[in-house]
Amino acid sequence: MNNIVTWIANNREMFYIVILMIFVGIEIIGRVPSVLHTPLMSGANAIHGVVIIGAIIVMGSAEPNDYLALSLGFLAVVLGTLNVVGGFVVTDRMLEMFKSKKKK
Repeated sequence: MNNIVTWIANNREMFYIVILMIFVGIEIIGRVPSVLHTPLMSGANAIHGVVIIGAIIVMGSAEPNDYLALSLGFLAVVLGTLNVVGGFVVTDRMLEMFKSKKKK
């Protein structure tokens, strides 16, 4: 616990920037019209695709006995894949709303 407090004290500016980025991100996303959510979801899927590639590269270059890097890389691959697949499912459902209904 003492190490965490020391790290925050040494990196106070970075800590403040991260907190500010969280509030700014929430404010920006909250003001996005619902028409733009589908393109934003596609962009988020592309970003998480890059996260998956980066995690695979980290896992491939890690030492075989570096369990922290391997486990974090595996977790990043799993969570990134879930986010990409979920994003595509949500995007597909949103695009279905704009299709015309078939008449019987």
